[in-house]
Amino acid sequence: MAIFQPPQENLPPEVMEIVLIIALLSALPIIFLILLQKNSRKYSTKSHPPLPGPPGIPIIGNMHQFDPSAPHVYLGELSRKYGPLMSLKLGSMPVLVVSSARMAEEVMKNHDLIFCSRPPMLGQRKLSYNGLDIAFALYNEQWRELRKICVLHLLSSKRVQSFRPIREDEVYRMIQKIYRESASSQVTDLTHTLLSLTSTMICRIGFGKRYDEEGQERKRFHFLLQEAQAMFVAFYFSDYFPTIGWLDKYTGMLSRLEKVFNKLDLFYQELIDEHLDPNRPTSMDGDIIDLLIQLQKDRSTPFDLTVDHIKATLMNVFFAGSETSAGTVIWAMTALIKNPTALEKAQNEIQEVLGEKKMIDEDDIQKLPYLKAIIKETMRLYPVAPLLVPRYTMESCILDGYEILTGAEPVQ
Repeated sequence: MAIFQPPQENLPPEVMEIVLIIALLSALPIIFLILLQKNSRKYSTKSHPPLPGPPGIPIIGNMHQFDPSAPHVYLGELSRKYGPLMSLKLGSMPVLVVSSARMAEEVMKNHDLIFCSRPPMLGQRKLSYNGLDIAFALYNEQWRELRKICVLHLLSSKRVQSFRPIREDEVYRMIQKIYRESASSQVTDLTHTLLSLTSTMICRIGFGKRYDEEGQERKRFHFLLQEAQAMFVAFYFSDYFPTIGWLDKYTGMLSRLEKVFNKLDLFYQELIDEHLDPNRPTSMDGDIIDLLIQLQKDRSTPFDLTVDHIKATLMNVFFAGSETSAGTVIWAMTALIKNPTALEKAQNEIQEVLGEKKMIDEDDIQKLPYLKAIIKETMRLYPVAPLLVPRYTMESCILDGYEILTGAEPVQ
């Protein structure tokens, strides 16, 4: 009887490499099928139907289909096809897209405690001092207390009215600037003018200072705003592909984020030190930094209000109140210029209310229903922030017959 015996010598290294490559390639389809089954079970179980949504590719999901330059347009097209509640997969991150008033009410009102937290995105966590602010903090007792402080002490009706002279003074300065440029036949850059208006208001209300339009401090402030906003929305591998998050170091994003954070931290610290100076100017009395420092000294908060809390709150004030307000006015002026009839009607209404006065004040706003309608229509047609800040699902729940599991990120 003949017995076959395999050769005793080892295979050459070249042959071993080929065998390993073939084995890996053979295993890839199995891995893809497992990932597909896992993705399909992310939002639903056997007792509930799967959420509708565009098919994705294993590992990257729908990342290749997403258009970051116009996400609201892309999501709007998908919602018309898949409905007001659908699922996407951006890398390893499951995303729940809510695109109707009824479903938004379910998420933000009826199930608010489930969807009220924030996803731990790298850029937002870093620039908010690991979630010590209001906009990007995780939902917890400290966030509720900090929000209460802002509502009662920083943004109350009485406090907002106290800043009225600042608002009216800056608007008057802007009008005078436009008038001088018009009288000398200069072209007015409306975008630059309005951004300058809103940022100056924020500076005076936030920390009691007014920077010169061409000064180095104004340029520094604008640079920090623009760079930080870019870092907020930048792409980080660690957000969508945690297993290869180390690539952020080699793309330079981590060092750039760290550099911006350090510059902002220094800027905040300089402002706080100026307010702690006993010889500070009187314009700093009662501004936002002054109020927060006073709360910290009085220890009147239920938690330990630290310097980092103050800095994180300042970050919210700076970024939420500058370009958003300017963008709305820019879009309104653009729409009016394209519609001369509406522009003339708005001018006539303002002229009737103005009468013999030189300038409209805030009390006159209630007498301008057509102007208020223009602002509302502008915000409807040209929303500065078409998507809300993403939320994070803290518990599983049933939404419109679908089971939403913990960890989904709703986008309205």
